[in-house]
Amino acid sequence: MSDTRFRVESDLIGELQVPADAYYGVQTQRALNNYQISTTRMYHYPEYIVAIAYVKMAAAAANAELGVLDKDIADAIVAACKEIVGGKLHDQFPVDMMQGGAGTSVNMNANEVIANRALELLGHKKGEYQYCSPNDHVNCAQSTNDAYPTAFRYTFVRMNRLLVESLRALIASFRAKGDEFSDILKMGRTQLQDAVPMTSGQEFHAFANNLEEEVANLERNVVLLKEINMGGTAIGTGLNAVPGFAELCTRRLSEFTGDHFEKAPDLVEATPDTGAYVSYSAALKRLAIKLSKICNDLRLMASGPRCGLHEINLPAMAPGSSIMPGKVNPVIPEVTNQVCFKVIGNDTCVAFAAEAGQLQLNVMEPVIAQSILESVTWLRNAMDTLRTKCIDGITVNADHCYEMVKNSIGIVTALNPYIGYKTSTKVAKEALETGRSVYDLVLEHGYMTKEKLDEALDPKAMTSSHAFLK
Repeated sequence: MSDTRFRVESDLIGELQVPADAYYGVQTQRALNNYQISTTRMYHYPEYIVAIAYVKMAAAAANAELGVLDKDIADAIVAACKEIVGGKLHDQFPVDMMQGGAGTSVNMNANEVIANRALELLGHKKGEYQYCSPNDHVNCAQSTNDAYPTAFRYTFVRMNRLLVESLRALIASFRAKGDEFSDILKMGRTQLQDAVPMTSGQEFHAFANNLEEEVANLERNVVLLKEINMGGTAIGTGLNAVPGFAELCTRRLSEFTGDHFEKAPDLVEATPDTGAYVSYSAALKRLAIKLSKICNDLRLMASGPRCGLHEINLPAMAPGSSIMPGKVNPVIPEVTNQVCFKVIGNDTCVAFAAEAGQLQLNVMEPVIAQSILESVTWLRNAMDTLRTKCIDGITVNADHCYEMVKNSIGIVTALNPYIGYKTSTKVAKEALETGRSVYDLVLEHGYMTKEKLDEALDPKAMTSSHAFLK
């Protein structure tokens, strides 16, 4: 008695049972049996599913226009792809993102789901591949080696927009704090030693400007991903694709997505080339390094509350210890730091995988794709968390900051234009030897009146170029 819960499909290896209601087929099922590695599935990245559906849609439309694919079959494939782009059938993409085969299992997962949905639209049953085949029709004029990288290139293009959106929102939060803290005087530090005065506003505006550079850097590097190798098929020679397919498929992909793609000038070169991924991953790493440095600064400035810098207060998000009552830790900057470490590590993985390419193909593209997808996702989530659960709620201990300025030896540098370098050196030396403040010593020796000293220590005078001339 047959088991109606399954249908039997076959491939090069042999026959295999596939769940009867599944839109995926035998090669997807085989991948499910083979790869239980990362527990990260295609359906965890809906942007990737949408991207590969667009690639298959463009290929079908181009093949139909060139007379290679029957119009009815092509129309059904395009319709199935549009449903997937619209969010349907995403649960039918269960393969592990970590796999051997240079992405063949991912490509076949898409081919099978699209073919079986197209079969339904044509009035046939799942698995009746003589009417619409995953290989002969959905994968027509393609190979995993061009369709797969084109899809994840477009995935990164789509996800980069979301990443930049989160980055811009974080920048705006830092700018808002910069405006809010514009009149709060504090000590700047170099090499963890007192340097010269500045405002908290300047510090937070500097954070914003530092991250603003990364918007442009990300957008510069994402452009490299829009050069694709569709039509190159297996190794870039275009075997099984008719003349004109590469150009037409690239044009249709641009039209369907609204993004402008360029056909690589040398498809043989482009097929194994991973340079664009290396560059984009490096841009993610650069952002991570800057973001982590900022979080280090936030943790230092918030250290205390009694025995640290205690310049700023971070929102209290959780009790900080199971043994120390009253302790609250900077958990949001901490988790952001750890995300940044992961992104830096992922970039190293991308570099090794890119270097491991051999001859006409880089079979390590799955780990490149997974690493970059993870980096973009984690960075975006971390930046949103940092913004909403930390930056937006930061307050400054203005009086404490001002007292540290007054008691700092570094303040004497700001007094050079008023009392001269030699006198400033004398005051600094006496302050170091006696432990007394520069502020008190300047008044005691009569080098400046209290009114003049307070005027010199006004935030605008302390932090503006040539303020002493006014």
